[in-house]
Amino acid sequence: MSGPVSFRWPLAAGSLLSILVLGPSLAAAQDPSASIPAAVRATASTLRSQALQGTKALDIVRSLTVEVGPRPAGSKAHDAAVAWGLRTLKDLGFSNVHAEKVTVPHWVRGEESGEILTPYPQPVHLAALGGSVGTPEGGIEAPVIGVSSLEAVDKLDASLVKGKIVFYDVHMERSRDGSGYGKAVPVRGAGASRAAKLGAVAVLIRSIGTDHNRTPHTGAMHYQDGVAKIPAAALSVPDAELLAAELASGKPVTFRLKLGAHVLPDVETASVVGDIPGREKPEEIVLLAAHLDSWDLGTGAIDDGAGVAIVTETARLIGQLPQKPRRTIRVVLYANEEFGTSGGKAYAEAHKGELARHVMATEADLGAGRVWKIASHVDPAALPLVADLAHLLEVEQGNNESGGGSDIGPLGAAHVPILSLAQDATAYFDYHHTSNDTLDKIDPKDLDQNVASWLAITYVAAEMPGDFGRGPEGGELE
Repeated sequence: MSGPVSFRWPLAAGSLLSILVLGPSLAAAQDPSASIPAAVRATASTLRSQALQGTKALDIVRSLTVEVGPRPAGSKAHDAAVAWGLRTLKDLGFSNVHAEKVTVPHWVRGEESGEILTPYPQPVHLAALGGSVGTPEGGIEAPVIGVSSLEAVDKLDASLVKGKIVFYDVHMERSRDGSGYGKAVPVRGAGASRAAKLGAVAVLIRSIGTDHNRTPHTGAMHYQDGVAKIPAAALSVPDAELLAAELASGKPVTFRLKLGAHVLPDVETASVVGDIPGREKPEEIVLLAAHLDSWDLGTGAIDDGAGVAIVTETARLIGQLPQKPRRTIRVVLYANEEFGTSGGKAYAEAHKGELARHVMATEADLGAGRVWKIASHVDPAALPLVADLAHLLEVEQGNNESGGGSDIGPLGAAHVPILSLAQDATAYFDYHHTSNDTLDKIDPKDLDQNVASWLAITYVAAEMPGDFGRGPEGGELE
């Protein structure tokens, strides 16, 4: 590994190199009520136990965040991340390592600033939303009108909104499962166009996050076709509360917003793919997904450097077993999850002829909080197997309606079976899409617990004689 950070892989006893694939003698007394064969279960359990004692996942995140850092789609830094991914997977012993071309948008943040002008002048901390247009060079100065939701702005008369900056004061709730994000984030995506329909000149939102730091949260927004494009930015939570307090004073509030955001022509980049070939059924694929890109404010450690490390280390450790599993394990580090899931869509299209041979897909993209639940989207007949995996991991079993994640969503739609390991998101949205998304936010022991969990389900999926069937039709995926 070139660059300032090097990997230090152990060569002595105590590593997973010492694990032997368990022979038939240990599997002879398989419990008929268990759906995982005893030999497979024993090796998966040993892999998990060893990983809980320590892995090299943190070294992978450190390498990515130090050697590359922020890597937004379309940037030269993302090209550097692709080169990093190719080099890293090759150095770690993967086969068939290659780049798969993806065309991505190229949005540039530029300079940004904001301030309350009246009634009580205050500078604020904000960040343009990804995809936003910029303001005129001199900025925009306009009165502010506050609303509590998308539905609330829809009910306003256009005469109250025309020429104003609309401020969406939508609070995100903290939760272990991250459900508060799903409830709050629609205002980020659709708020600008909904306000623009009524004549607004710009939009501010309270950051979609759970912290109280002056670190605004960026994230993608989208313009509706045929509606004027207006600038959109997120205020840090304390600054959103400051603006709300000034509005509550009953006095007219005016705001100055300056954004240098702009869009450049689309760029051809790539997702990175590497395999641990199977010994008996190499054409059957167990896919491990994470995304290589990040927003530009932090170094992308939790989103999604942690995921990159989890899936890479999982496959590497299984690849070091004396006997490879039956099926091929494929790691895909996707391009541009953050601003359009370009990589996920491109992979599904490029591999549509072989998706029937993808026997399981799973994605790591919620930081490094400890795994506490397993959900699925598999043939209902395979649910006892999922229950058995939950028992093996000592976690809860969720429902069978999991979408898996943004990048593997197209695979689930093609009936590829999905396993989803729910990570503890209690603190994740304190740092998500902010300048605070840095390496120090990852607890190494928690990261190891993630690797241990992914190791167990991946080994079982790749080694067991049977599979999960195909994902069912219908249902609202999580």
